[in-house]
Formats: sequence, structure tokens, C-alpha cells
Amino acid sequence: MKYAILSVLLALPLAAQSNQEKLIRSSADVLKDMVNARDNSIPRDLIQKARCVGVIPNEKRAGFIFGGNYGKGVLVCRTSSGWSAPEIIRIEGGSWGLQIGAGETDAVFLVMNQDGERKLMQDKFTIGAGAEAMAGPVGRSASAETDAQMRAEILGYSRSRGAFAGLTLNGSTLRPDSGDNKALYGRDVTPEEILHGQVQPPAAAQAIYSELNSYAG
Repeated sequence: MKYAILSVLLALPLAAQSNQEKLIRSSADVLKDMVNARDNSIPRDLIQKARCVGVIPNEKRAGFIFGGNYGKGVLVCRTSSGWSAPEIIRIEGGSWGLQIGAGETDAVFLVMNQDGERKLMQDKFTIGAGAEAMAGPVGRSASAETDAQMRAEILGYSRSRGAFAGLTLNGSTLRPDSGDNKALYGRDVTPEEILHGQVQPPAAAQAIYSELNSYAG
């Protein structure tokens, strides 16, 4: 009995880690689908310019008059030697509007400059209040960008039930998921350590690197 309990306790960190790795792989699948959509897609040249890329697979939304959202995903940033290890993040927030029903939405956001990247190092910040954000242009290239979109620190995209569109994400709060990051890396880690390339990425991160690097050319 004692050995059985010990085996269960030893298996818990492994089970937790597999959940984070599953999230990373799901995020890579979402990014691939949203960049390779036939007509409305994330422009490849914007990904080439982005300082950081965040993916929130299956963000849950529900509402009637008042709408809310919450989800969990991953964030990676460029470093001098490639992409950083993935940081697991939470997105939370609410929005007013005539919203009816419930569903799940995949979301991708691109952080386009160093000011936006710097704000990601905070314990939490609110998109739209702490960083200029807009719905991103869609298409095979970013030729449809407006001047405002060119100045935005964060460009957002969403996909729900096959419908693809830009998404502002304004009013949503981003924060690191300290518990999941500790489970993934085996110790307490800060956003700076993860996103500045000071943490060894897990093997599962190769799935998202493969997608991002395929848009480099």
C-alpha cells in the first residue's frame, strides 16, 4: 500500500507536465490552421515581423448582454538565438455587447514591437489599457494594414466555428500561469527568464517552433 501511494505521488508531476505539453501542441495546431486558412488568414509577413506570438486554443466565451472570456495558452518571444521557451499564460476579461449563446474560440495575438514585449514581462496587464491593440488585418499578406494597425502594439485574431476574423482582445487581462510554468520547468520561473531565452524549452515546444520558423522566408 505504501509503495502504491508513493508511485501515485511520483506520477503527479509527470501527469501535470503532460497537460502543459498538450497545451503547447494544441497551440501549434491552432497557429498552423489560422495561418494556412485559404482566404482569411493571419498574414505571414506579420508573423515574420512579430516580436512575440501568443496562442489561446479553445478560449471559452459565454454571455447574454454581458459577455466574458477566459482561457489558457502559450506565449513565445524572439531572442538572439531563435524563439524563447513557451510561457503558459491565462487570459481573462469581460466585454459588453449584445452577445447570445456560448462557444469556444481560438485566439492568436501578435506583439509587434519592443514596448509591447516589455509589457508582457509584468505580472499582469490589460490589453487596450496597458498596450495599444487592434483587430489584425487578414489575408495572405498585410497589404490591407491601416496606419492605425501599423502603430498597434498587439494585433489579434480569432476563429470560431470556422469563422475567422480580426479580434481586438481589448479589456482582456493577460497574466503568467505560475503554477503551470513551475510544473513545466520544474521550478519557479519568471516571465523574463522564459521569454528572454534563459530557460531550456521542453521537447513539445518544437511543434510551435516548426510552425513559426516555416514563415521566416
